[in-house]
Amino acid sequence: MEWIDSHCHLLGFQKKNELDDALTRAKEAGVQRFITVGTSQEDWVPYREIHAAHPGVIDYTVGLHPCHVEEGWEEAVGQISSFFMPPQAPVALGEIGLDYFHLPKDPVQAGEVILEQEAAFRQQLLLATELDCPVIIHSRNCFEESVRLIDESGVEWERIVFHCFSYGPEEVRQINARGGRASFTGIATYKSAQDVREAVRAQGVDRFMLETDCPYLTPEPHRGKPNEPAYLPHIGERCAEALAIDTQELAARATANTKSFFGLE
Repeated sequence: MEWIDSHCHLLGFQKKNELDDALTRAKEAGVQRFITVGTSQEDWVPYREIHAAHPGVIDYTVGLHPCHVEEGWEEAVGQISSFFMPPQAPVALGEIGLDYFHLPKDPVQAGEVILEQEAAFRQQLLLATELDCPVIIHSRNCFEESVRLIDESGVEWERIVFHCFSYGPEEVRQINARGGRASFTGIATYKSAQDVREAVRAQGVDRFMLETDCPYLTPEPHRGKPNEPAYLPHIGERCAEALAIDTQELAARATANTKSFFGLE
């Protein structure tokens, strides 16, 4: 059984000299390929280097996460296109989007942050149309706003994945109706996350993708520990249960979908 972790953050493992061990544990669990996702200038170059050191095993993406949209973000976004050059080009632009969960408590400051996040999101969506590449969306507590900006951008929805999907079945239906898809994390294993499991069922297997989003959102039964790619099968098993299909079938479908979405060989 082969799995692909379609969204993880491996820089922390590298900094602690633990990347090789993490990859070994993952491969022992059946996770054969990894997409390590950029969030800021701090990780873009290291991820390109990690990809170069592990060709065909680790792919990477470049994008400015909404929580990293700070003063001078325009310069950072202006550097993104330079990464999309062979032979070490990223497989997608992301993660980008909006995050209303981490806004300042002061309403005036919150409004200012939202405006900057939206501007950075628009700019990166425009870049995605120019690069004609897949896009990984971060959207937290702002579903309607995220969809509106994507609709306005002209990006083809078939190139869109809402990563770490934490909304419900109605929202995933709206994404699917437009041609987009959702990717699911360890949240789907949490007892309280019935809405997310209903979203899993609503999307079905045709566009299904899985991710750990490690080191965050550790799935059951390892919740409370740092997350890692080796735990991806636990998420797959719980999602297969929600979909009432065999875990091996889900692994095959999720792997094929991920390869197709990112253009992996």
